Amino acid sequence: MKVTTKFVKIMIVLLLVLGGVGAYYYSQRGEVSTDDAGIDGRTVVLSPKVQGYVKALNVQDNQLVKSGDVLLEIDPTDYIVKRDRAKAVLAASQAAANASHSNLETAAISAPSSIDAAIAQVSSAQATWEKTLADRQRMESLFSSGACSLQQLDQAVATEKSARSTLDQMRAGLHSANTAPSVIAAAKGTSEQLEAQVKQAEVDLAQAENDLANTKIIAPIDGRITNRSVEIGNYVQAGSQLASLVGTDLWVVANFKETQLEHMQPGQSVDIKIDAFPNVKLYGKVDSIQAGTGSHFSLFPAENATGNFVKIVQRVPVKIVFDSLPDTIHLGPGMSVVPTVHTANAGYRHE
Repeated sequence: MKVTTKFVKIMIVLLLVLGGVGAYYYSQRGEVSTDDAGIDGRTVVLSPKVQGYVKALNVQDNQLVKSGDVLLEIDPTDYIVKRDRAKAVLAASQAAANASHSNLETAAISAPSSIDAAIAQVSSAQATWEKTLADRQRMESLFSSGACSLQQLDQAVATEKSARSTLDQMRAGLHSANTAPSVIAAAKGTSEQLEAQVKQAEVDLAQAENDLANTKIIAPIDGRITNRSVEIGNYVQAGSQLASLVGTDLWVVANFKETQLEHMQPGQSVDIKIDAFPNVKLYGKVDSIQAGTGSHFSLFPAENATGNFVKIVQRVPVKIVFDSLPDTIHLGPGMSVVPTVHTANAGYRHE
């Protein structure tokens, strides 16, 4: 009787153990988890594009800012002077270019008409000279026969010489007028040169205005200021790191063993426990699985093509996005979490 009772007790214990193991297996089936996981997010390094003294600092450590907020301002005095100087240079260049353009238009219109006028003047002077030459020759013939006086002959000679001088002068004027294409080309070249100077002045002004605008550092995204290392009055160089802006868009990067990925797919629901807040449980879903192990993309990837080889289970980063984040806790990149992925049902959702 005592043996039978003892046997029954042993059987009951075995049944309880088997039941517990079965219940645990049933409750845990279709779930994979890892403690090799942490929160990640977008982090922007705040650096100035121009150098100068910090005039205004509008943020404090860990302050929450919105996209478009002015975080810091560098003294703009020098850049205002450069902007105004560039404006003056541009105005002078535009005035010179406008005057050159007007000269080019005048030369383009007046030069051809000057050639036509010079040709007409040469033709008229040619006709006048030929007439005076004929008169001189007739007077010389009459003088030899005594039909005219010496005074009349001298008058005819003087008139012919004057007409010849006028003809030579008109021909010189025509030659000068024929250089009009060269004059127009020179005027065009000057105009193009001044137009190029205007464009250069416009570029210089745009650069000066851009530098002036860059004296203000604007928040590119919503986030929280971290790692601030600047104070009012500091002289900062272009490109120096002044602070970091951690965006509000956070996610989890979980490094699962490659043997855990068989049934894992994007869209599957995830329970997320945060080490810093053990009483808080968040929910999310699998966003994507990296195409490669973490060690493959490390600075010194493992070289397995050696004589001695030990197989090590690799880990693959999996991106998990939060369904929502509570306002009562502050999360940031690097914080440790433990995600549990429900691989049995991609449509599983927590109530």
